[in-house]
Amino acid sequence: MLNMFEIFDPSTKWFSMNWMSSMLIIMFLPNIYWMTKFRMLFLYNYMMNILINEMMIILKNKFNMNNMLFLMVLFMFIMFNNLMGLFPYIFTSTSHLILSMFFSMSMWFGLMLFSWIKNMNFMFIHLTPLGTPFMLMFFMVLIEFLSNMIRPLTLGIRLVANMIAGHLLLTLLAMFIPNLIMMYMIIFLLQLMLLTLEIMVSLIQSYVFMILTMLYLKETSYE
Repeated sequence: MLNMFEIFDPSTKWFSMNWMSSMLIIMFLPNIYWMTKFRMLFLYNYMMNILINEMMIILKNKFNMNNMLFLMVLFMFIMFNNLMGLFPYIFTSTSHLILSMFFSMSMWFGLMLFSWIKNMNFMFIHLTPLGTPFMLMFFMVLIEFLSNMIRPLTLGIRLVANMIAGHLLLTLLAMFIPNLIMMYMIIFLLQLMLLTLEIMVSLIQSYVFMILTMLYLKETSYE
């Protein structure tokens, strides 16, 4: 069982090049690398239009070009790293806490710092729900504060846990193939179904990460 987790080990003898796989997205997105428009670009544009419309609905008056570019880059980076990690011999950077926690902690800390500096009264009011009895205000502030503090942890751990689970299941099924030659086709079909599910999970997790970041952005005092 311990050997199964070696697929997530990025260490080499002197210098790890595995983290460079996070930059593979550069090979796919820029149009200058392609002589003509390829089919994936049409799917990419269609998906971006859907996400932009959803941003406009959720953010409303807080929607602007800066927020849109920030959320789009975040979504595309996580999605491409999730999908590229499904290919053999490509390191999955999003399955490591160091990367996911870096994104979640830096974004959450930046939003909180900006909000507290710009409008401290708004942030204090946000800690106390409207209509809270005076006797319960202290406990409600404590609960809201703790729930706010664990947001980056749940955001990062959710991404890592889902990516690790899918990779481990694929590896576990692959380990049975040499021992069960007669059931090769059954295991192959199971792996194909699981791989399809893992592709969907990769897309959904990048979408969830972006949506939660968008909701955190909406709660700030930024106008």
